[in-house]
Amino acid sequence: MTVRENSWVLITGASSGFGKEFARQYAAKGKSLILVARRLNELEALADELRSRFDVDVMVQQADLSSINVIIDLHRRLRDSNTVVDVLINNAGYGLQGAFLDEPLESSLAMIDLDVASLTAITRLFAEDMRARHKGHILMTASLLSYQGVKNFAVYSAAKAYVLRFSDALHRELKQDGVVVTALCPGMSDTGFAASAKQKITPVLKRVMMQPEPVVRAGIQALHAGRMSVVPGFGNKAIAVLTWATPRRLHQGLMSRVMGV
Repeated sequence: MTVRENSWVLITGASSGFGKEFARQYAAKGKSLILVARRLNELEALADELRSRFDVDVMVQQADLSSINVIIDLHRRLRDSNTVVDVLINNAGYGLQGAFLDEPLESSLAMIDLDVASLTAITRLFAEDMRARHKGHILMTASLLSYQGVKNFAVYSAAKAYVLRFSDALHRELKQDGVVVTALCPGMSDTGFAASAKQKITPVLKRVMMQPEPVVRAGIQALHAGRMSVVPGFGNKAIAVLTWATPRRLHQGLMSRVMGV
């Protein structure tokens, strides 16, 4: 009988998109997984697949991470069961394309609740445990849009800018404690995000769209190499460099045309 190490990878937003791909790639490495999302049926189906294909331990945790109390309860239950989370993949997020004043206030606040407040809370709780052990890895799923304010993505791009800067700061703060924090900044990717965000897919976006596999692979490699951040894809890297090298008026106008807004 194989004795498994009490070391787990916790993945939020694991029922679809990047979260599902993170689960598959870590399972292929033989890692024990904690899959967290709201949709229980999708989580259980993914867990069955991973157990069958990779012979790994998979724990399913149905949770609405927009609630801070739910996050606190999840953390408490895992600690009480002596489940050690050595890798935290902060992937859960919510986005919406549309003019700020045309969207319900509730939608904008829900985005902030999940993308900012909840991410901050779950990071705070699990990073404290990692610091006590002098060991741990945290990956934040930000976005290429985090590099600039983008028309019709006002709240989303601002929220992801928070994720990127928060991650940058923690990378330096926690490095001395043996904890690595890395930001993953993907561009347009075929994850289902566009449909849920009601995003317009322009011809340019279709040409630069990446599949989840290489994006997630780049994130995992950067995290375990101890890097501060990573932008997968040559075209996306070029956009990030352009953002730093040009005036805001220029690169924000260019991005608006690329996004079809």
